[in-house]
Amino acid sequence: MNDNIKWIAAAVVVVGLAVGAVWYRSKMHDTPPVKPPVTAAPVKAIPPEEPEIEHPIPAAPTPEPLPSLADSDPAARNALADLFGKEDIEKILVPQDVIRHIVVTIDNLPTEQVAERIRPLKPVAGQFTASGTEDAPTLDPANYERYRPLVQLLRNTDTKLLIATYTRYYPLFQDAYESLGHPPKYFNDRMIQVIDHLLATPDLRGPVALTQPGVLYEYADPKIEALSAGQKALIRMGGDNATFVKHKLREIRAALVVQPKRN
Repeated sequence: MNDNIKWIAAAVVVVGLAVGAVWYRSKMHDTPPVKPPVTAAPVKAIPPEEPEIEHPIPAAPTPEPLPSLADSDPAARNALADLFGKEDIEKILVPQDVIRHIVVTIDNLPTEQVAERIRPLKPVAGQFTASGTEDAPTLDPANYERYRPLVQLLRNTDTKLLIATYTRYYPLFQDAYESLGHPPKYFNDRMIQVIDHLLATPDLRGPVALTQPGVLYEYADPKIEALSAGQKALIRMGGDNATFVKHKLREIRAALVVQPKRN
């Protein structure tokens, strides 16, 4: 069983950072030229417009200039240090290509796996352990303790500050997302999709049965084994930790989604 929990931690970090800003890109709408009525005139097709942004968030007033995505690592590291503490973030963060790796990881959380080379966080300390018997192994609750420092770090993080930080850096997240070949899709919309996907993770209590068909353990329940990398990581961290992560994700989602005004 691979150690995927850093993806979830990265997801929460990015979701927090990705709060509060909309990067309004100018849209060019092709309008057909006005022609005099000619009976035999061909009908000119109107090019499709860019997809509508589903979850726009107002941009911050008078934003200060940002570095380019290629030069953004120092600024991103400093921003994360301000959020989580310099010493704590240095222990867990992979310092190169920070924003790009966070975006790719978030985009891939609903898939089967995330490539090692693009993960933004270092592995958690310790080794995975199974309990139970050789014939009926289970997920050892001792594994859950490995993730408590990350969860505690999230407990100590102010969501409003996360929102403000995201307001500042959102254009770089959008740049990174478009560089994946997603234009003209909107990163904030993808963020909401990923949050909703993670929130749909089953809540498991009690022993979680495993099987070992080869070198690595797998979940014995085929339905659990078929879950995405992000969902299995939530299960891997234990019920109490996963409950708090979901609570934080709901809190951040509420800040990300602008509710329509009622007349």
